[in-house]
Amino acid sequence: METKTIKHKSGFWDVVKSLVSGLRLTWKHFRNAKNRRTPEYVSDKNYFNQPDGLVTLKYPYEALPVPDNGRYRLHNEIDDCIVCDLCAKVCPVNCITIESVKATEEIGVTSDGTKKRLYAPVFDIDMAKCCYCGLCTTVCPTDCLTMTPVYDFAEVDIKNMIYHFTDLTPEQAEEKRQLLAKQQEEMAAAKAAALAARKQ
Repeated sequence: METKTIKHKSGFWDVVKSLVSGLRLTWKHFRNAKNRRTPEYVSDKNYFNQPDGLVTLKYPYEALPVPDNGRYRLHNEIDDCIVCDLCAKVCPVNCITIESVKATEEIGVTSDGTKKRLYAPVFDIDMAKCCYCGLCTTVCPTDCLTMTPVYDFAEVDIKNMIYHFTDLTPEQAEEKRQLLAKQQEEMAAAKAAALAARKQ
């Protein structure tokens, strides 16, 4: 009986020591909480050598810097897009939807001097499907498709994850289609007239 009592007392003091040790650590953190750790970039030499202090950031008012090569939400600069469709073809999950209409007139050039020949009545990216592989940005010849630092774009309705980048309204897109159809009809008629003239 005496042996059991001694073991019981020894266990009791171990628990007390453990509690006191935990309380000391807690109070140490409370004292240090008056200081704030600043959001340091991951490549900063002081990233792992910051002083003690409060580490919780007040998101979204404060956020950790994201790496330059991070893969987050896609953005298409439609003014530089030549609607080549390479991004849609290379996408492994088919999250990019593009429809093109051939221009019947000159529509300008991109920022790198590439001539634009196609309109994009539809240029949609479904970020709910995107696997963030970055292949689409790699094959883009005008570098108009990029991955932005934006990573917080959660939505209640998944349909809101589809981002539309066209610069045409539905009415304008229909007008471009009709102009193209009219031009093709005129060209076909001219070709038929030329063939008929040769036969005569």
